[in-house]
Amino acid sequence: MDKVSIYGMTFENLQAWLLEHGQKRFRAQQVWDWLYKKRVRAFSDMRNVNKDCIELLENHFVLDSLEEEIKQESKDGTIKFLFRLADGHLIETVLMRFPYGLSVCVTTQVGCNIGCSFCASGLLKKKRDLNAGEIVGQIMKVQAHLDEKGKDERVSHIVVMGIGEPLDNFENLMAFLHVVNDQNGLAIGARHITVSTSGLAHRIYEFADQKLQVNLAISLHAPNNELRTQIMKINRAFPIEKLMKAVDYYLETANRRITYEYIMLKDVNDHKEEARQLAKLLHKKRHLSYVNLIPYNTVDEHNQYQRSDTDQIQVFYETLKENGINCGVRWENGADIDAACGQLRSKQIKKEQVG
Repeated sequence: MDKVSIYGMTFENLQAWLLEHGQKRFRAQQVWDWLYKKRVRAFSDMRNVNKDCIELLENHFVLDSLEEEIKQESKDGTIKFLFRLADGHLIETVLMRFPYGLSVCVTTQVGCNIGCSFCASGLLKKKRDLNAGEIVGQIMKVQAHLDEKGKDERVSHIVVMGIGEPLDNFENLMAFLHVVNDQNGLAIGARHITVSTSGLAHRIYEFADQKLQVNLAISLHAPNNELRTQIMKINRAFPIEKLMKAVDYYLETANRRITYEYIMLKDVNDHKEEARQLAKLLHKKRHLSYVNLIPYNTVDEHNQYQRSDTDQIQVFYETLKENGINCGVRWENGADIDAACGQLRSKQIKKEQVG
């Protein structure tokens, strides 16, 4: 029997499972506390849980389904982890330090099929979805790293922006969000969690219907269909008109601000005209919009793209501001440690193939 990660179970799932297997209702809360408050590394460390329950858990679940392969630490405090899954696949997770707290960027798929032409994550095609336990497990591994340092630090924010398209792994994403947000567990506030999507319009409707307080970010990267299709093939299936219709539904249903990610590619999408087009596209929804301008991290395999000049980014920023669009520039973390998402994984896989 293949054991699965217990971290993939919501509290309600765990409670129902334990009841089905002859355990008392209160056992679920005991186990939950040991998992997320005391953060034990073995079921046998759950000292007030009876032996029968511990044996039951050990027979059906694992606590740690990720093995740390590589850990890169940046001068700015960013740490990039490369984890190996039980089936041998590799994923990346990143810990970032900000004035407001510690944020972890998690991966949701092994590889990515979205195929953005500038992105390192899509260099290796999707092999499979991560299950909820593997996504939660990334948070637990990073938290374990912090616990080992003995500084009483905790993960306070999560961005679901790692390798893969989160909304393409919808059910596991939802389970993950419920686990990490549970107030009796890790208690990471919904408003401290951001889910990013390349623009799967049909899933944005579903996400809106969940009525979560989780933040939504959309990787837009271009203000018109011709340019967006050129750099993001997902735009063929979900052109800007269809995407913006889903955005309108989200805003009407959730009444929450959306962040639009816009990567700055030199002489591609960084002209003043694109800034004006972007401002026009978002004008009617500007009060619930924020544009995040992202200087590009170069990727060897995508050498046709370069980072926009600082002056050009400033002009783009000022043009948006002049047209009433809230925006900012996100300077990268971990520039000295394979900053682009998917870069470390791609390099390691190439090494193993050569070896």
